[in-house]
Amino acid sequence: MEYIQAPATSSQGNILCCTCGVPIPPNPANMCVACLRTQVDISEGIPKQVTVHFCKQCERYLQPPATWVQCALESRELLALCLKKLKSSMTKVRLIDAGFLWTEPHSKRIKMKLTIQKEVMNGAILQQVFVVEFVIQSQMCDDCHRVEAKDFWKAVVQVRQKTVHKKTFYYLEQLILKHKLHQNALNIKEIHEGIDFYYGSKQHAQKMVDFLQCTVPCRSKASQRLISHDIHSNTYNYKSTFSVEIVPVCKDNVVCLSPRLAQSLGNMGQVCVCVRVTSTIHLIDPNTLQIAEVDGNTYWRNPFNSLCNPRQLEEFIVMDIDIIRNQKLGAGAGLRSNRHTLAEVWVQKTSEMDTSQQYHCRTFLGHLLNIGDLVLGFDFANSNVNDEYLNRMNPHHVPDVVLIKKSYDRSKRVKRRNWKLQEMSRDREGMDTDDERQYQDFLEDLEEDEALRKNVNIYKDASKIPVESDTDDDGAPCISLMEMLEELSLSDATGGEAELLLLLLLPTSEVVLRRSVGLQHGGTDAQKDATQAEESLKMLPKPADYTRAEIELRPRHRLPLCL
Repeated sequence: MEYIQAPATSSQGNILCCTCGVPIPPNPANMCVACLRTQVDISEGIPKQVTVHFCKQCERYLQPPATWVQCALESRELLALCLKKLKSSMTKVRLIDAGFLWTEPHSKRIKMKLTIQKEVMNGAILQQVFVVEFVIQSQMCDDCHRVEAKDFWKAVVQVRQKTVHKKTFYYLEQLILKHKLHQNALNIKEIHEGIDFYYGSKQHAQKMVDFLQCTVPCRSKASQRLISHDIHSNTYNYKSTFSVEIVPVCKDNVVCLSPRLAQSLGNMGQVCVCVRVTSTIHLIDPNTLQIAEVDGNTYWRNPFNSLCNPRQLEEFIVMDIDIIRNQKLGAGAGLRSNRHTLAEVWVQKTSEMDTSQQYHCRTFLGHLLNIGDLVLGFDFANSNVNDEYLNRMNPHHVPDVVLIKKSYDRSKRVKRRNWKLQEMSRDREGMDTDDERQYQDFLEDLEEDEALRKNVNIYKDASKIPVESDTDDDGAPCISLMEMLEELSLSDATGGEAELLLLLLLPTSEVVLRRSVGLQHGGTDAQKDATQAEESLKMLPKPADYTRAEIELRPRHRLPLCL
C-alpha cells in the first residue's frame, strides 16, 4: 500500500494589534479597527452642525449665494442642497451613502446620516458613519420682503373707468379671481374711478394688461421712469406704469350713437340700450330689436357717452301692452335679438299716479312685462340731456321713455339669495356710500343674465336655505343650485375625502394616518349624516399639530449620489 501525501493547505495567520495586542487579520496599519478609530478620525474637518436658511412665507430654502429653491422634506432636492453645504469640507473623503433621519417637523432640525471612506495609515481604507445636524433658521427672501413691504414695486397697472356705476369693475373682479391673476400682485388698491395693481416685475404687469384687453373693451398706454443707473455695468432700473382706460359705458346705460356708427351697425336707431359689457359692448335698439356689438377699437374711433346713470332711472307701472309681431326691417338691417320680444306699452310714473299723464313707447321687454308690472326706465320727455348726437336728432325720433329692466322687490331677492361671490383683498380709500347698492345691482344682473354669469364662479352660501325653483314667488329670476360651486373646506368633506384633504395639508409622503381615527374609505351609508362626519373630523389633529396623531414612517429608498 502506497501513501500519497496531500498538498499542504496554506491559511492566513493572525497578527497581534500593535496597540492592544488583540489577534487580527494582517492589514497595512497593523492595528485593529477600534484602535485605528482612536488614532484617526476621518470625519475631522466635516462640520457636525450646519445652518440652513428657510423662508416661511414661500417655503423655500436658500441655496447660496442668492438662489431660493422649493424643496419638500426628505426630497432629492433637499438632500442635494444639504450636501452642497458640506461639499467643500469633504474633498479628502469619499462619500458612500447619505440619507435622512426622521425628526419632528416642528423641531427645525434636519438630520442626515453620512457614510464616508478614507485611506489612512499605509493604504488602509477606513469607513465611518456619522450624523450631521442641519439647523433651520428663518430668513425672509427678497420676493417675500417686497410683498410684505407693500410699497416696493417695479410696475403698476392703473385701471380707470369714468362712470358713476362700477358694474364693469365688479364683473372684472370676478374674471380676475377666476383666472387667479391677482396672486402675483404685491398690493391692490381701490381708489376713485378705478383700481391699481402693483407688481414686482414688469412681465406680470404686462400679463395683466393683456388679460384686460381680452376681457373688456379698453385702451392702454405705457410709460416708464428711470430710478437709477449703474454706469459701470450699464444697467438701468425703471418703474413702469400701465394706464388702462375702460370704455365709459356700463350695463343698462342708454346711449346715443353717431349717425355714421349707427349706419355701419346695420342702420339701427341712434338711441340704444347697453344690455351687456364683456369683451365688447352689446347694444340693442328698443324700437326694432336690432342688436350690435361694438369692440374697443370701434368705440375709440366713434366714441359715444351714456345719457343717464342708474340714479336717474324712474319707476313706471305698465298700464297696457301690445306685442308686435312680424315687423319688417329696412334694407341693410342687421341681426335681431331672439331673446327679447318687441312690444308697445303705455306706462305711467308711480310718482304721478294721482294724474292722468301716461307715456307711450316701444320696448324690448315684451317677454317679461305684463299689465300692472313695475319697470325702470329713463324719461326723455321731462329731462334735459346735453349730448352732441342727441341734440342733432329729429325730435320725433327721440322716444319719450326708454324702459331698461323690470323691477322686483329687492328685499325679497336679498332674503332668498342662497349664493355668494368671492372678493379680492384690497385696500379701499375714498369709498362711496352708494357702493352697497351698486353691488346689489350687479348681483341682480347675474341672476337675470345667464350669459353673463357663465364667466363667473358662483358659490353656494351654506348659511342660506337652498331654493328649489329657478324663479321667485313674484317671478324674479334666481340662480339654480346646478350653477353653484361648493367652497372647499374640511367641515364639508366626509369619508375618505376628509382624510385626503388632511393628507394634502401634511408634508408630502411623510406620515400615514392610521385608520384608528374612525374614517372609512369605502364611503358612508345613507344613515350616516354630515354631523357624524364632522365629529370624526374633530378627532383628527389640526394641520399645525399633526405630530400628535399616531404616525408610522414609510421606508425611504436610497438615492444615488454624485458629487
